[in-house]
Amino acid sequence: MRQGSLFTSISISVTDLTRYLRELLDSDDLLRDVWVAGEISNASTPASGHLYFTLKDQNATLKCVMWKQQVLRLRFALRPGMAVEVHGAVSVYEQGGQYQLYADAIRPLGEGALYQEFLRLKSQLEAEGLFDPSRKRPLPEFPRLLGIVTSATGAALQDMLNTLRRRYPLVRVVVAPAAVQGDAAPAELTAALRRLYAEPGIDLILIARGGGSVEDLWAFNDEGVVRTVAAAPVPVISGVGHETDFTLTDFAADLRAPTPTAAAEQAVPDRSDLLDEIAQSAERLSAAMEGLLSAQMLELQHAGRRLSLLSPAAAINNDRQRLDELEVRIGNAWQNQSQRLRSETSSLELRLNALNPYAVLQRGYALVLDENGHLVRSYHDVATDDKINIHLADGRLAAQVVDSRSQEERK
Repeated sequence: MRQGSLFTSISISVTDLTRYLRELLDSDDLLRDVWVAGEISNASTPASGHLYFTLKDQNATLKCVMWKQQVLRLRFALRPGMAVEVHGAVSVYEQGGQYQLYADAIRPLGEGALYQEFLRLKSQLEAEGLFDPSRKRPLPEFPRLLGIVTSATGAALQDMLNTLRRRYPLVRVVVAPAAVQGDAAPAELTAALRRLYAEPGIDLILIARGGGSVEDLWAFNDEGVVRTVAAAPVPVISGVGHETDFTLTDFAADLRAPTPTAAAEQAVPDRSDLLDEIAQSAERLSAAMEGLLSAQMLELQHAGRRLSLLSPAAAINNDRQRLDELEVRIGNAWQNQSQRLRSETSSLELRLNALNPYAVLQRGYALVLDENGHLVRSYHDVATDDKINIHLADGRLAAQVVDSRSQEERK
């Protein structure tokens, strides 16, 4: 299409118009070789290795793209707010219907105004000790009431609430909504923080928002917001932007999380970890109890054995055995003594029988007793007409003395 055809009354397609504009820009010598000054914003590098960013100043923005081959030749890292000069050609990206700068070189122009203010305020607050690591407080291990400062309509709030419910449903949450970007954001963030400071029972606060450009996140670099965070009566976790974004609120908080979701994860323990820990503790407790019971049972057995040795039952049993032994010994002694006595008795009986006058009677002798039962040993013991008793072996005779004389007189 040529320039003159644009003024016909016939309509043209979007594609034709976009292509016409591209050809128009491509034919301009100034736009084919131009240096553009501005501040870096929204820089990103996808897996392709190409660099996409926005170049801006106070009044306008310009989309820029740099292909991977040129990106590899860069000798410095781009930072949000960095003031640069970008060389390239201005053309139209037909699929997006937008003009952009196809960059082939970038050189630093100096720090951007926002970045300079960031460094100035950071240096000032750092000198005052607001960022001193010694001021950082440990987080409560099991928070009961948690406050959140963020936008009520942003995705960050739902992400945090879902994470908190999933990880630790016991925690209660108080949300203090506030604008997280724009001119009203610093005052609303400060007011929201102070409302939570006055809330009884709050033991941890999260201040967060999703990612954005350096301008979008600037409210979290506001001096009033930073000082309010530093003055918090309870620990504060900052989860502002993405992992590569840093704000002064991050430095003032007790803990910086790379994202809002990560802030929620660091605020509470994980329920599954707690359940695993409880299970492991139960196993250790069971093993310890079994070991303790085994040791106590062994000690009880030892004590039982010691008690049995000291028990009077053992002495009684010993005495019983001793009694049995004595009984046997007494029985044996009695038998021996009885046998000895019987032997002696038999011997005495034999001796007695030998001396027994009645035994002599068996041999034909007689035993003569006077009336008084006295043994008559001599004829002198009786007189004539005395009555006498004569004992024979098989009986007794009553007699009367007729005559008495000596042996010699009988002759």
